[in-house]
Order: sequence, then C-alpha cells, then structure tokens
Amino acid sequence: MRLIKTLDEIKGIKKANQIIAKIYTDIIPPYLKAGITTREIDKIIDDYIRSCGARPACIGVEGFYGPFPSATCISVNEEVVHGVPGDRVIKDGDIVSLDIVTELNGYYGDSAKTFAIGEIDEESKKLLEVTEKSREIGIEAAVVGNRLGDLGHAIQSYVEKNGFSVVRDFAGHGVGLDLHEEPMIPNYGRKGRGLKIENGMVLAIEPMVNVGTYKVAIMPDGWTVVTRDGKRSAHFEHSVAIIDGKAVVLSELD
Repeated sequence: MRLIKTLDEIKGIKKANQIIAKIYTDIIPPYLKAGITTREIDKIIDDYIRSCGARPACIGVEGFYGPFPSATCISVNEEVVHGVPGDRVIKDGDIVSLDIVTELNGYYGDSAKTFAIGEIDEESKKLLEVTEKSREIGIEAAVVGNRLGDLGHAIQSYVEKNGFSVVRDFAGHGVGLDLHEEPMIPNYGRKGRGLKIENGMVLAIEPMVNVGTYKVAIMPDGWTVVTRDGKRSAHFEHSVAIIDGKAVVLSELD
C-alpha cells in the first residue's frame, strides 16, 4: 500500500473520519451512562455509520479466532483495546474506550476515545488526561524531517514522566486506503530512529496507556486485550495527514 496519498485521497479519508468525529462529539455521549450494555452502545454506532452511507469496517477483520463480530471495539477499565461488545453493563466510575473504523467510498477513517462514566476516581482522571495529552504531543512531533522514533519517544517520555506506561505490543499505523497500512508507529522509541516522516503520509497516532505495567494479555475470546496486572488503561487516537510539513488532524469535527 502506498505510504504517500494525494490531496484528493486525503479529502476522502477525512470524510470517513468526520463520521467518527460526529459520533464522539454528538451521537454517542448522551447514551454513555450507567445501565447501558456494550452491545447497545455498538448498535447505536453501527446504525449511525450505516445511516451515513458508510461501512463499519471493524466488522469482519480477521483475527486468530475468526472475524471481529462488531462495529466498535469497546474496552472497559482494565481492557486495553479490541474489546468485543456484549452483555457487560456499564457502571458509574467506569472508563470506556471506543475505537471506531469507517469505510466510505473506499477510504478509511480510524479514531479512538476513552470516556468517563459519571464520576471517576482521581487516578483515572489523570490517566485520561495524560493519555489524551500524549496523543497531542505525538501529533506535534509528526512533522517533516522527524522520524517515527522521535514521535514515539515524545509520547513515551511524557507518559512515563507522569508515572504511567505505554503499551508495547500494539501500535499506531498508516491508514486511509486500508485499515492497517505501513508504517507501524510504536508509542515508544529512540530519537532519530525509524522511517522519516514525509508530506502525504496519513497516520493513525494512538497511544494506549496503562496505570501499571505495560504488559498485556489476550482474553479467551481471542480479541479483548487486558492489562496483565488488572489496572486501568486508556486509549486516544486521531488520524492525521502530513500537509505542508506538519500533521493536520482529520478525525476532529469541522
């Protein structure tokens, strides 16, 4: 898959991302309350994506134990990523990570956000703040002339300075003409290492940050990733395009 996209392709990728931005900003927040199940959340998101003429592109993604069954990856508390929606009931004090992929006219959008349900504890508040800020720091480092190691180093340094850890086993990636494209974008690294960032790249920058150890495990469903120590995890992701030397966020609502 091509690393460099045309401006017309970037416009198409942005349209796919705008659907997700609308979900996070307007569509889903009123429903994210204690008592709703993760399956019900997924149904609302699935229906909205289809109403926009797009396809929920997580459905059918192949894994070790078969295709992913749902429109949304929904990960709660100690779940890091790829949580499978089901009968789990959301409670006050939970943190809920949504990761949505859309495909519209052959272009892919990808974005994730962790939401607080009701009043959450101070450690969880800090976790969400640090994770979201680390994503912004990564985006700021995504400039022409830097390398992917510079981006990962910036994220890792900020997260660890704040007493948390970045997940090593999963990473950001290229996106746009397919869901997962090259390059892989670790949220850790060494300055001056890795691929050079160029104009026309479209990157999914997505730190996954844990309260405790960075080590994770996969649940028996073959999809849901959890922290090894059972402590909480947060996930924030934007799709960005490198235009005129710097990152332009495609997955924020215009």
